[in-house]
Amino acid sequence: MNRFNVLDANVKVNNEFKTVLSITIPAEDRFAAMEFANKLKTTKKQYVAELKQKTTKRSLDANAYCWVLCDEIAKIIGSTKEMVYQKNIREVGVFQITPIKNAAVKAWREAWEDHGLGWITDILSESKLPGYTNVINYFGSSMYNTKEMSRLIDSLVTEAQEIGIETLPEDELKSLVESWR
Repeated sequence: MNRFNVLDANVKVNNEFKTVLSITIPAEDRFAAMEFANKLKTTKKQYVAELKQKTTKRSLDANAYCWVLCDEIAKIIGSTKEMVYQKNIREVGVFQITPIKNAAVKAWREAWEDHGLGWITDILSESKLPGYTNVINYFGSSMYNTKEMSRLIDSLVTEAQEIGIETLPEDELKSLVESWR
């Protein structure tokens, strides 16, 4: 797969009435782009271009702070850090609802939850589709972008503060969020 950062884009219609999208990429990507263009001209394979907004990934510091908060909360409430984490994933985490054939629900849930600790499923309701059950599937925080991870940390900070746990000062939390790359 070829990935390029897009600096600029232009669209025009050529004299064959085909739409031409030209993108400007950083100089360091030029050789990879030339290699791709040559491959496109010499192969019979078809390619699909997908342009999407660049997102920032969260830092390991944010992940570490998430787990520090989970552990501190767990100590006070007599739980485990894993249960605190999963509770917050359910409350503010990213999810999708999927109708699953009734006979496959158990296997689906096992396969989904096998991805990791934050990959949780719950039975939501009987589906409108006969013979199906709606399953709510939560994604683990390893898949979260900056905004989603920020929401999880905000939830943990609020919970911690409500039970008297000292959290990072507001400016340090802001810095933690800004340092996500």
